[in-house]
Amino acid sequence: MTARPRLLFLVSEDWYFLSHRIALARAARAAGFDVFVATRVNDLGEAIRAEGFTLLPITMDRGGVNPLKDLAVLAQVIRIYRKVRPDVVHHVAIKPVLYGSLAARLAGVGNVINALAGLGFVFTATSWKARLLRPLLWGLFRLLLGGKNNRLIVQNHDDQGMFAGSGLIAPDRIQLIRGSGIDTTAFQPMPEPDGVVRAALVARMLWDKGVCEAVDAARILKRRGIAVEIALVGKPDPANPRSITQQQLDAWQREGVVRCLGHQDDIRAVWRDAHIGLLPSYREGLPKALLEAAACGRPLIATDVPGCRELVRHGVNGLLVPAQNPDSLADALERLVTDPALRHSLGAEARRLAETEFSLDGVVAAHLELYRARP
Repeated sequence: MTARPRLLFLVSEDWYFLSHRIALARAARAAGFDVFVATRVNDLGEAIRAEGFTLLPITMDRGGVNPLKDLAVLAQVIRIYRKVRPDVVHHVAIKPVLYGSLAARLAGVGNVINALAGLGFVFTATSWKARLLRPLLWGLFRLLLGGKNNRLIVQNHDDQGMFAGSGLIAPDRIQLIRGSGIDTTAFQPMPEPDGVVRAALVARMLWDKGVCEAVDAARILKRRGIAVEIALVGKPDPANPRSITQQQLDAWQREGVVRCLGHQDDIRAVWRDAHIGLLPSYREGLPKALLEAAACGRPLIATDVPGCRELVRHGVNGLLVPAQNPDSLADALERLVTDPALRHSLGAEARRLAETEFSLDGVVAAHLELYRARP
């Protein structure tokens, strides 16, 4: 009997695998792969095992830059690759891409899929740490991404153009797959709720998600006398250097300009109770939260930055505003708050685009093609 091919996911956190890659892993198993998941395990390890996947715990720290710890993690990944001997590895995010690509090279893995869902803190922050790490990362990308058995997945045209023009990897080895896909059966259009218009910002509570700009826009609208509620849905991410503290969120809540709802397990309920999907981020891969809002028929407001403009078409399914500009954000919110007909037309088109351009089936099919292909 022919052995089933082995697919190994290397991701930084167990929750990320379950929120962004579980549907893909299920589809790969149904397509004949044995699936292994190497990740840092917090409290969701049993949920991964319950799916029938082989869980391989690692001690990766997304936010840390400690050479000794990083070397220890690299050693763990190398040992895993030599033991499992995967036919295909799928690395997701910067640290897994770097560690995994080197481990795959040393272990002789024949098919390496690197996915950069978004370039994150190092490419958006202006701190000395980010400025120091940026050229180092480009150097590592140049060293590790260019192998003949490597393919790179990006989620938006901006990142595709940037990497294609960088010389780091041949353009024909770059695959555009826009996001994690959306299950348009699970996320269905919903009627608008009654009451004050609510805009929901669903994200990890990071400064780079534009949370502060959303709070400032709420203050501006309050001064204008515009009745709107802005809900912040998500929790801080201490592993990220740009995390907002819980103390700051509590202070905004006490101020009364936004509602801080924390993490919510039922995202469909969030969009049932909201009128507008909001994300004033500084940079994205392709924002899953806005895609879920779109599938529920909600109009979108986002910044005109990579990732967000891949999904939001100005005046078609939402409104785009400049990044880090609370006044423009307030203007866009006021426009949708005061114009129900525009909300409805943008929301209907958001649903249509979710179905035709960002469906889960298309995303899964594109990944399976990469898994099966000979590099």
